[in-house]
Amino acid sequence: MPNRSSAKRGEKDINETAFSIVQQATGQAPKQAPPKLPTKALPVTMAASVSTKAKKSGLTPAKRKAIAEKAARARWAKE
Repeated sequence: MPNRSSAKRGEKDINETAFSIVQQATGQAPKQAPPKLPTKALPVTMAASVSTKAKKSGLTPAKRKAIAEKAARARWAKE
């Protein structure tokens, strides 16, 4: 038999919302952890701050070739 309640899943009842507001106002509510940032956001912002020329300047030609070969292998492995 399907659930016929009028409240949608995940939504709080009016009484639950009022109770949580009172708890927060009186300092009795448990502290919530801050939301986590996506893990991909940090490397992207860090990579954008360093130019390609600055990255290349510290690499020897052999290192650059090894990096390029590794990238090519990864691209061809996808197929």
